[in-house]
Amino acid sequence: MFERWGRWVHRRRRWVLAAAGALLVFAGLWGTGVFGALSSSGGFETPGSESAKAAQIAERDLGRDATDVVILYQGETTVDDPSYRASVERSLAALPPGKVLGTATYWTTESPQFVSEDRKATYAVLELAGADEAARDAAYQAVKGDLTDVGGGLTAKAGGTVGTSAAINDRVAADIPRAETIAMPILLVLLVLIFGGLVAASLPLLIGGIAILGSFTALHALTYVTDVSIFAVNITTFLGLGLAIDYGLFMVSRFREELRRDGTSTEDALAATMTTAGRTVAVSGVTVAVALSGLLLFDQNFLVSMGYGGIATVFVCMIGALTVLPALLAVLGPKVNALSVLRGRRPSRGWWGRVARSVMRRPVVYAVTTVALLAALGGPFLRINWGGVDAAALPAGTDARAVAETLETRFPRNATSPIDAVVTGTSDRAAIDAYGERLAALPGAADTAVTGSAGATTRIALRYDADPYSGAARDLVKRVRDVPPPAGAQVHVGGAAADVVDELASLGGTLPWLALLVGGATFVLLFLAFGSVVLPLKAIVMNLLSLSATFGAIVLIFQEGHLSGLLGFTALGAIAPAMPILMLVLLFGISMDYEVFLLSRVREEYDLTGSNVTAVAAGVQRTGSIITSAALLFIIVIGAFATSGITFIKMVGVGMAIAILMDATIVRALLVPAMMRLMGRVNWWAPGPLARLYGRYGIRESVPAPPPEEPSRPAPVG
Repeated sequence: MFERWGRWVHRRRRWVLAAAGALLVFAGLWGTGVFGALSSSGGFETPGSESAKAAQIAERDLGRDATDVVILYQGETTVDDPSYRASVERSLAALPPGKVLGTATYWTTESPQFVSEDRKATYAVLELAGADEAARDAAYQAVKGDLTDVGGGLTAKAGGTVGTSAAINDRVAADIPRAETIAMPILLVLLVLIFGGLVAASLPLLIGGIAILGSFTALHALTYVTDVSIFAVNITTFLGLGLAIDYGLFMVSRFREELRRDGTSTEDALAATMTTAGRTVAVSGVTVAVALSGLLLFDQNFLVSMGYGGIATVFVCMIGALTVLPALLAVLGPKVNALSVLRGRRPSRGWWGRVARSVMRRPVVYAVTTVALLAALGGPFLRINWGGVDAAALPAGTDARAVAETLETRFPRNATSPIDAVVTGTSDRAAIDAYGERLAALPGAADTAVTGSAGATTRIALRYDADPYSGAARDLVKRVRDVPPPAGAQVHVGGAAADVVDELASLGGTLPWLALLVGGATFVLLFLAFGSVVLPLKAIVMNLLSLSATFGAIVLIFQEGHLSGLLGFTALGAIAPAMPILMLVLLFGISMDYEVFLLSRVREEYDLTGSNVTAVAAGVQRTGSIITSAALLFIIVIGAFATSGITFIKMVGVGMAIAILMDATIVRALLVPAMMRLMGRVNWWAPGPLARLYGRYGIRESVPAPPPEEPSRPAPVG
């Protein structure tokens, strides 16, 4: 199939390139409109959870909680000074009533939570006009220039829910072009060094550019059928660029290798490339897409939109590598080696073969050592602290983050992030007050206050001393939920801490299904590619080991703050639960990308020689430099996006860079050869019925002859 496709593309190469050019123009004109169509909400909420129901009931019965924007005022005098009050009220009165529906201040509420301990700072809470997030964001954009316009010697900064979302959106939009500006020149230089020529080097980069525009177009199309989180742009962009360069590297390298064979025409070289590297790209792309499909099982829009966007992006990369790139290679032919800048240079791959043979002489030592190292690196993951996504994700000094930090340090604890108990079904104020007193008496609670009441619905805000994303806060949420409600009433508990509790419960309940889907589908795909039931299991186990080590590093760096100065961020002290899930799926897919490429060459050699040792050594020798180069290029791509000012985007980038580095070195160069040597011919074993199934439906070009028995002693090494 792949051979026929390669010859078909060769015959119609100009038509393929013309169609690709037309689609590229469309992507450039329409696809880039994605930035105005994405959801400004992070999408971390858990629909249908108790905390979500609490928010819905409160909004339905009490009106929307007017905390869209928080304006922090600070001055040299105290809030008791009449001029302080006059300046604030004059500034708020100047805001257009069509954009701001209501305000709340210390002077309108007489609530002490609106005043700092030194009484020199206060804040106002604004409710913006708009029936949905997009409308409220538009209202914020219309008034944000006026929010900080205050006189009387006061300073003002704007934050709050909408203000924070707007700041994050602006940062995301600025991060992408900056990352591309950083990455592209470095990638071109490295590709020239890898290929030794400008023409060959430019091809993977060209496919990468197509992948970026293609990912934008795919995301823009998805916004017409579902909400897509603004953060999907970052993830799909570096995923698309990285995979496209990987696939381009695999394809171009194999094409040049085939051209070096005596008497090989361009068409034959392209057909052979598609038969081998093209098949590998197809299997890899489907495997990565299957891994990403696991995100669709979750309730959080953040993960679902990442799943949709990621799947679309992977298919854009795969289609580009299997259509546009072969057409370009068909047009270029031997000219793919033109504009050589390192004439006479041929990369030496013998080193990788020697490494593999050295490992296979002492497989037990290497296997035990590498597994112990990966397990030790994963140890810190056991002390992970789960949290949420808020203004702390922004760079230090950002107004929205400064507002949030000041509210936490200078005002009553959790003044704007209490635990909310929404009581329905009773209007008995005495019973409600008694219930509030029981909440205030809980260990860890500070005090309670009724913050809204209408008919049979009452909202009680419980303040507490712990950080909203700490284990103590989550324990308090559980204790609040255990308190019996007033007679005849129902209580739904919400708030920031409750959101995390519900998110963890939702994610934990879906994880087994994710493991079943991704693990099962990956097993089937790898079996169909290699005809073994052992290799897929080995690949899954080794990927999990590599992932555990990565998550341990993430805890050390982003939770505990090691390397925070070097990487330019403030340690969060907690990690949003959705981030490890996203990283697990992305890294599982990318690791399988390298696994498929390596095992394809090993299987190719095994079918020729029948020797497991020879096949592993030859496979590592032929792919070692390419996998390492692909990993280095992917790390450059991710490293550029890890410069993001959004901490959790930086965390995904740094974590993926660490994982890919370990995967291309410790796992592929050491652990894989050691394990394959220990298992010997068992690597290629499948039960009789499955072996017959592979013989009939396996993903390959032809049915190879049965390999001869492997010698009882390993092949000579040297």
